[in-house]
Amino acid sequence: MSATAHHHLLSLNGKTALVTGGAGGIGSALCQTLAGAGAHVGIHYHTSEAAALTLRAQLCDAGASASTLRADVTNKAEVDALFDAACAATGGVDILINNAGVYPLSPFLDISEAEYDLMMDANVRSVMLCTQAFARRNMAQGGGGAVVNIASIAARGVLDMHSHYCAAKSAVIMFTRAAARELGEHNIRVNAVSPGLIWRQGLDAGWPEGVARYQQAAAMGRVGQAEDVANACLFLVADASKWITGIDLVVDGGALTDKLF
Repeated sequence: MSATAHHHLLSLNGKTALVTGGAGGIGSALCQTLAGAGAHVGIHYHTSEAAALTLRAQLCDAGASASTLRADVTNKAEVDALFDAACAATGGVDILINNAGVYPLSPFLDISEAEYDLMMDANVRSVMLCTQAFARRNMAQGGGGAVVNIASIAARGVLDMHSHYCAAKSAVIMFTRAAARELGEHNIRVNAVSPGLIWRQGLDAGWPEGVARYQQAAAMGRVGQAEDVANACLFLVADASKWITGIDLVVDGGALTDKLF
């Protein structure tokens, strides 16, 4: 069989994808990759309207289809309005990428209740609310669809000043497994992607020792790119993975293979 015969397995033609936190670094790469595969992309943002509008213009200039949608995804009423608007515009949402989140760092004894609540709301509550809204609307239309939750390798190992982040991302992974179990009968797949250290502007200059340590730990000898995460998500929402649900796909260049001692 020719390679072109499998092209449809990664095609998203005719589908609508909603990416929360779509205007950021990983979010932008997700939107570009999903749009490149043929999906109409809903670029969700909370405060980054200018970045979202710029990304939409770039996608549309390239011949893709995209829209922008604002909501606080920690607020149920705003999440419901977000999905109502997305469904009204396109007839339904086939793909949800729960990418929105926050990343404050603090020593364990310095974490305030407010910072802990922010971490859990932005990284866990948002995933629950958006996945519920997605599933309820798709079930009302007969089921089907794919969800990917962006977790982290911080859920699998301890990092200094990350205790609340480690806990939040661990919760995302277990939420993914539980939701996959309950939603499977409705043909809704739920998976997670756990990135390692992903390059962003200024990372190598601002944290050179951390980048060096990561490169030494990673079997492939480099930090990741946002596109590495986006490509993994494309696989998990496309027909190529139609019998995969409840997994956590680690995208870390082999950092977790580093020797213990």
